[in-house]
Amino acid sequence: MKPSVYLETSVISYLTGPLSQSMLVATHQHITREWWKTRRLEFELFISPFVVEEVRQGNATQSANRLAVLKNLLSLEPNNEVIELAKAFVQTQLVPSKVADDAYHIAIATVHQLNYLLTWNCKHIANAQIQSRLRQVSQQRGYELPILCTPYELL
Repeated sequence: MKPSVYLETSVISYLTGPLSQSMLVATHQHITREWWKTRRLEFELFISPFVVEEVRQGNATQSANRLAVLKNLLSLEPNNEVIELAKAFVQTQLVPSKVADDAYHIAIATVHQLNYLLTWNCKHIANAQIQSRLRQVSQQRGYELPILCTPYELL
């Protein structure tokens, strides 16, 4: 069985967006595209309605490009457990309430027992300073936090 990966919205955006003038963003785009081309088939890929909703926003052409990538991916549905875990991440101030969607990404990957959550959001998701506390909150509720990482870490 292939390891499972939840694709957070930033990965889809970096995969499909026009090449950035920012050297850092362009590097992330290149790494994302390399991972997609060389490694994605080694994993079972998942998204959620949270990802779909986020990729629909913004420029219509770019949104259509992002949605096209999602077409053949499996979608995980939120349930009460996901909602409660996401609320716990926000209530414990591990994820700020103004970016509660990030808590839902983490919660859905956790509740559905995925191996990895792939993201370029290193402020609120793949952040070394909060991962141990996210793990504690998850374990207190009977869940194992997936590995929160960037595509670079799975090349």
